[in-house]
Amino acid sequence: MDWPTLLTGLLVFLARITDVTLGTVRTISIVHGRTKIAFVLGFVEISLWLFVVAKVLQEVTTTPILALFYALGFSTGNVVGILLEKRLAFGYTILRVISQEHGEIITEQLRAAGYAVTTFAGEGLSGAVRMIYVVFPRKELNDVLAVVKRTSPEAFYITEQAGSVSKIFRPTLQPGTGWRAIMKKK
Repeated sequence: MDWPTLLTGLLVFLARITDVTLGTVRTISIVHGRTKIAFVLGFVEISLWLFVVAKVLQEVTTTPILALFYALGFSTGNVVGILLEKRLAFGYTILRVISQEHGEIITEQLRAAGYAVTTFAGEGLSGAVRMIYVVFPRKELNDVLAVVKRTSPEAFYITEQAGSVSKIFRPTLQPGTGWRAIMKKK
C-alpha cells in the first residue's frame, strides 16, 4: 500500500469515527429532548458523512482497502460515541435501594450528602425492608452508589434512566460563593 492510499484511508477512518461519534451523541440528545444540540450535531455529522461517502465511492473501485477503513471507522465511532456519552452523562437517574437492615442509615447518609430521599416501608422475602428512592443527575451516579455501598455493601439496588423530571430538590450544603452566587441574587 502506498503513502497516498494510506493517508486517504486514515483520513476516511478518522472522519468516520468523528461522524459516527457525533451521530451517537446526537441520538442520545434527541432521547433527552436536547433539540438544539441534536440540530448542530446532526448538521456536522451529515456534512462529514457526505464528504466521506463521496470520497470512498469515488475511489473504492480502484482502492478497495478504503472500504475497510470506512467500516473500521464506523465500528470505532460507535464505541467512541458510547464512551463519550457516558462521560457527558446527560439526564437523570432514579436509584431504588432496598435494604433490610441499613435503610435508615443509607437514608441519613444520602441526605447528609445533600440528596432528597423518599423512603417507604416494604415487605421482602425475609421480612420488613426499607425502600429508598433518589433522583439525581446521572453524572453523580458513582458518588451516590459509593455512599450506598459504603454504608451497606449487601444492599440491593436498581438504577434506571428518568425520562423526564419535574424538578430536583438538591439543597445547597454550603452557601454559594463566587460569581454564580451573585448572579442568583438578581
